[in-house]
Amino acid sequence: MAELGLTVLDGKELRDGNLRLQIGDGAVTGAGIVSMAEEEASARLFGLSLPDSVRSAALRRLEGGEGGDGGFLSMEFNDSESQKEKIREYLLAAADVLEDDPIVVSILDGSALREFLDDEDDFAMVAENLFTDLDKDDTGKLSKSELQNALAHMGVEMGVPPFSVCGDLLTNILKKHGAEGNEQLGQAQFDQLLHPILQDLADALAKKHVVIAHNIRVINGSRLKKILDDNELFDDITGRMFQAWELNGNGTLSKGQLKDLLQEKGLELGLPSFETSEALEAVYDQGCFSAGSSAGGCCPKIISQLWSSKF
Repeated sequence: MAELGLTVLDGKELRDGNLRLQIGDGAVTGAGIVSMAEEEASARLFGLSLPDSVRSAALRRLEGGEGGDGGFLSMEFNDSESQKEKIREYLLAAADVLEDDPIVVSILDGSALREFLDDEDDFAMVAENLFTDLDKDDTGKLSKSELQNALAHMGVEMGVPPFSVCGDLLTNILKKHGAEGNEQLGQAQFDQLLHPILQDLADALAKKHVVIAHNIRVINGSRLKKILDDNELFDDITGRMFQAWELNGNGTLSKGQLKDLLQEKGLELGLPSFETSEALEAVYDQGCFSAGSSAGGCCPKIISQLWSSKF
């Protein structure tokens, strides 16, 4: 049975300059520009709203950076071209943030459900496993009301949205098929009732997709590359990293100390954790710097090697 895939939203969707929104005539405030830009972004991201951190970063871009005076929201833009320009600027700023910190989502469009519903063997296996898991007393019987728990057990991994997101849709489908009450069902009856419920759900998702965001951090190296390409930014970040650590008397860090530093502070550089990346461990195993290297001298070399290792 095919598993539901994950989609990484890394900002590419926001870089197209062709706006979907219809820009009308008349003056629009900066607040209106932000509202339109967020509507445009949501339309491109399968209906998903931008996270607060992305929205804040995009607004700072429109404000003119950290030193902006905060007056953008009250400004007026009187023509459609200036409005479009600011909307595009907002989208590009949001895209830059997502490139460094992508959003991982599941797009539930009914295709995953339909694929295993069309395969009798796959469906029979799933239904049997669900029945066994829910029949905790091993009676060989389940009440109709357990169909709701069956959907919850299937979960996003199998293409079923959670009740917290699509409670009305799921409840209406269950009611339509009489999947309520305490009437007892055997395995065969359970299968016969589950199949049309899932078919209706697949049809509903095909008409209106549901997007579920996951709390998964994607480390793709883009942030690390940007830092390596910007000497000023690199010096600022590594300088703050080293200030938080006590150097040896001669201003150096041992190999072990530098590894500990990158383990603790590496996220700011865009490094994955050592627990999840064999590439980081391999760089150290190669003995790419001496045990008494100076902090400033060895760090660029180490971090460059981490980038080139394509973790």
